[in-house]
Amino acid sequence: MTNAIPLRNLPSHDSTNDKIYPRRFQGMFRRFRIAGSSFLFLLYFGTVWLNWNGRQAVLWDLSGKQFHIFGSTFWPQDLVLLSAILIICAFGLFFLTVAAGRFWCGYSCPQSVWTWLFLWVERVTEGDRNRRRKLDQSSMSWFKLARRAAKYSLWLLISLITAITFVGYFTPIRPLIADLATLQTGGSAAFWVFFFTAATYLNAGWLREKVCVHMCPYGRFQSTMLDQDSLVISYDAARGEPRGHRKTGVGETAVNLGDCIDCQMCVQVCPTGIDIREGLQMECIGCAACIDACDSIMEKIGAPTGLVRYTSERELGGGKLRIVRPRLIAYGGLLAVFIGLLAWALATRPLIDLDVTRDRGLYRFNAVGEIENSYTLKLLNKAQQSRRFEVRASGLEGLKLLGSTNISAGAGEMIEIPVTVSVPQESLQEPITNIRFHLYETDAEGESSQKMTRFIGPAQ
Repeated sequence: MTNAIPLRNLPSHDSTNDKIYPRRFQGMFRRFRIAGSSFLFLLYFGTVWLNWNGRQAVLWDLSGKQFHIFGSTFWPQDLVLLSAILIICAFGLFFLTVAAGRFWCGYSCPQSVWTWLFLWVERVTEGDRNRRRKLDQSSMSWFKLARRAAKYSLWLLISLITAITFVGYFTPIRPLIADLATLQTGGSAAFWVFFFTAATYLNAGWLREKVCVHMCPYGRFQSTMLDQDSLVISYDAARGEPRGHRKTGVGETAVNLGDCIDCQMCVQVCPTGIDIREGLQMECIGCAACIDACDSIMEKIGAPTGLVRYTSERELGGGKLRIVRPRLIAYGGLLAVFIGLLAWALATRPLIDLDVTRDRGLYRFNAVGEIENSYTLKLLNKAQQSRRFEVRASGLEGLKLLGSTNISAGAGEMIEIPVTVSVPQESLQEPITNIRFHLYETDAEGESSQKMTRFIGPAQ
């Protein structure tokens, strides 16, 4: 297996207490990130308002133990499918990391996406990098107070909307907002709205890069997944060194310098405050802000872009870039297999669940001398429409099923049916015999479900 890339653990800035002031920048990757973030915001804030067949389209109803996802309803019995989804997410992250490093962190992680949004609010209310720094260093004034109040108010508003939306995926969003507006919401919902408001405000507004550097474990184990062919953000030292300032119009040959003019733009735009020229570091979240900043400088001085770029360690060393390789194929193959298995499981998922509980007590004799056992059948209809069923039993000669055998279950309804099974005494060869209950849908061919249980009688 290819050796992993070592990550350098360098200090991100002069002091761990220094505040990072990311600078405003433009570029292709910034536009790509804005487009992706806009789509994610639309998905997150919009999906919760969609309706499907008279109910919220996506709703994790914990009190009702039902998980509605558009036309499908999942129950605790389908928990294994959640495990499959988590496995797919894990292998998807492995695949993406091997292919392109911390691409997830830079473009899709909620911590990154909300931090960029809060940074945008900060720039709108307080100005760009230098103005924010001067404002922090200045003494308190009405001007500073107004700027801070505007920033904190917008942060709080975004955090509150984020929290309400998140809780709205577990409690119907429309009644939740009405209850919040009239101060009639339940204690549990109010607590979680407050909790996620505070968590969003602190994480995106104050902790920011500290969450990525000190709290998220991903940056620490990513080096075990990267190899020499992984696409990571790198500085081309062979082309950029020796770095140094130069006068306008003086070419690199005249001053014997590389393309890097040591402008520090790559450091100033970095949301974690690192210097990418020192090599790949644990703090790098792969946002490509340094690429956009460096490319803009290269265009200004008339040098080729790509001094900082997505590349591999092998290509930087003079080798060929290899995208397709055994490690990536292995992760991709496993990912495809698990996705296929999940699709198969969803397609073949039974929409009826039958559970049989034998009533307490051994057995009894009825008026004609047959042995009787009593049972309670619990039937769960997972479909989105009402269905009719017929209950049958098998396993012993002369077995009779007493009670209601034709039943109807509404969409998502769970019903309990008491039944009695009687058997002639001569049919029993053992004190305990296995029998089966069968469930047949009236309007469909074939068996819907079956369940095995025990029939108890006297010893022969």
